[in-house]
This record gives sequence, structure tokens and C-alpha cells, in this order.
Amino acid sequence: QPPNLKMTGHKAVLKIVDMSEKMQQDAIKCRCHVLEKCKKMEDVTAYIKKEFDKKYHPTWHCIVARNFGYYVTHETNHFIYFSLGEFYVLLFKCG
Repeated sequence: QPPNLKMTGHKAVLKIVDMSEKMQQDAIKCRCHVLEKCKKMEDVTAYIKKEFDKKYHPTWHCIVARNFGYYVTHETNHFIYFSLGEFYVLLFKCG
């Protein structure tokens, strides 16, 4: 069941998930929180990656963009792909 978190009138829409509900909620909260702190997209992705490295141990990778394709290998139970507003977030652990 997707977390019911909203930011600026947008609801997170989970696309593909392979992680605990707690981690899902943390990823979405982190994305919402960073909107208030960072203006540049590379700062947004760095913030999310560093937060997950701290909380869930390295090594996390993060992509935030309007439109992109991906093909990645990830650790089991450490992957989320969701949209929030016009942006998509891919967050996964590998390495």
C-alpha cells in the first residue's frame, strides 16, 4: 500500500518497489523535504543519496528527473521508483 504523503498537492505514485514500507516512506519524505532545501537537481539527488547512505548504509544511487529510462542491478529489498509531481525518483542500493 503506497504511503499517503503529499507535497504541494501532489501524491507520491509508486511505480516499482522492492523495499520495506518504512524505507518507502523515508524515500518519499526525503524527496518532499529536499524540495524546501535545494533548488538545483544535482543537489536534490545528492541529498537523497547521502541521507540513505547515512540511515541505511552505503552505497545508494539516486536519479531524479522528468523523463529517463533505466536498467540497473540492485540489492534485493533496496529499490524504489516513484513519481511525485512532474518528477520521477529512482533510488537503489548497489555495491
